[in-house]
Amino acid sequence: MEHKNTFAVAFYQRVDKLDDKKTAPIFMRVTVNGKRADISISRRIHTDRWEGGKAKGTGQEAKELNLYLDSLKNKVYEIQRNLIDRKELVTPDKIKKLYQGKGKDDKTVIQVFEYHNQQMYQLIGKDFSLGTFKRYKTSLNHIREFIVHQYKVKDMYLCELNYEFITNLEYFLKKTKNCEHNSALKYISNFQKIINLALKNEWTDNDPFKHFQKRFKEVERGFLTNEELLAIEQKSITIPRLAVIRDIFVFSCYTGLSYAEVAKLSPSNIVLGIDGEKWIHIRRTKTDVKSTVPLLPKALGIIEKYKEHPIVQDKGKLLPVMTNQRMNSYLKELGDICGVTKVLTYHLARHTFATTVTLTNGVPIESVSAMLGHRSIKTTQIYAKVVEQKVGTDMAALRQKLMGEAATVTTNQKHQP
Repeated sequence: MEHKNTFAVAFYQRVDKLDDKKTAPIFMRVTVNGKRADISISRRIHTDRWEGGKAKGTGQEAKELNLYLDSLKNKVYEIQRNLIDRKELVTPDKIKKLYQGKGKDDKTVIQVFEYHNQQMYQLIGKDFSLGTFKRYKTSLNHIREFIVHQYKVKDMYLCELNYEFITNLEYFLKKTKNCEHNSALKYISNFQKIINLALKNEWTDNDPFKHFQKRFKEVERGFLTNEELLAIEQKSITIPRLAVIRDIFVFSCYTGLSYAEVAKLSPSNIVLGIDGEKWIHIRRTKTDVKSTVPLLPKALGIIEKYKEHPIVQDKGKLLPVMTNQRMNSYLKELGDICGVTKVLTYHLARHTFATTVTLTNGVPIESVSAMLGHRSIKTTQIYAKVVEQKVGTDMAALRQKLMGEAATVTTNQKHQP
């Protein structure tokens, strides 16, 4: 026997809640396949004026109430149709949740995300960088695509979100958008910020992240070895644009500054440090944390080299920095010319400063953390984990020391009477 789904909406009075004026509240009952959910509509009526699930009579009050009941019924049927279109299971509890969510607030996922991004855009250069804004813009685009892909609609109400939505989003980012594990979780983290914004503003009391746990995979930070860095520094380059790119890249390797930070450097960022030498003083673009970096001779030499460059003169900058897109494109070409197989990026330059230039040469991790502008030394410890060369050097020195001590003891023993 074929099973048929049933769906019904009806109204009734709760006579057990009768007041002194003999009025009782009206409730709406949604029934799906024999299961039901009752919803208060916040209206009361005298028991004598109620019959058969509607107001009795043809008076104005009765007409208005019955029209209101019809509008509520239409809302419920609209919710049912949307669930069917999304191929979601229709249950009375889900109908009630969606109905009450729309009644409390009409806020939707895309609406709140756009609100957040608009505010962020207005604060670029103050609280946020352009790069951060672009990442949230990309996150919004991914959410749009996911909702259309998964639910066949353009938007969803905040109250519709659940744990399954988040896990399906993670799968979509990895499978359909081909994101790596950590990249997918970063987009999800951005979306979680949007949900937290809605919760704090009391636009919803529904937190789909309540049971979701993000577990980022530990990533080994790439960096140039001393030999690779020297190969780039000492390579004879006759193409002017690549020579400039090489110098700016090497400058980042000896200062730990990102592309955005190098691009905005001006003479005002150069100050005399506590040791009487020239230092760079900036606030990190990403974290707005103060960063102070003593200028090593090679970095200082590059600044001196470009003092008279037209771009430096016209824009009042320290170095002739091109657009990020052009510089990254030229860096790949530079790597090929220099015989370096690693993909050259400004992240790689920053990692090289943290490892090959500083930690490997015995600079304390606390000092490296301060120069990199990290909020927590735990962030800097990620670099320390990959400096195997430094560990090997330290242990070799210890081995020699212990061998020397052992040899001294043996010699002394031989000379004892």
